[in-house]
Amino acid sequence: MAAVTRTKVIKAGDWRTLESGWNASFGCLFRAPTGAQVKLRKGVGWFGWDSQKKTLDGGTDKSIQAGGVYSRVQMKVLHDAEVSYGYVPTGP
Repeated sequence: MAAVTRTKVIKAGDWRTLESGWNASFGCLFRAPTGAQVKLRKGVGWFGWDSQKKTLDGGTDKSIQAGGVYSRVQMKVLHDAEVSYGYVPTGP
């Protein structure tokens, strides 16, 4: 399936959720902003864990794949930024 481009304004500071879903299968493709970090947070509350943590370099695409339990794709930026990324639903 083709990627849908989404754009959101992300405030600097802590981790910000871009996409989430219960038992949903999807992927996100990121390239910029340089220095931003992306990760997949799975589970809920104290029972959650991080995986697929990546730092964006502005030159190559980084991919995060979500699925299974409650999943959130999150980003942390150094400065407030408008972020564009590709959203790819991979479920049935």
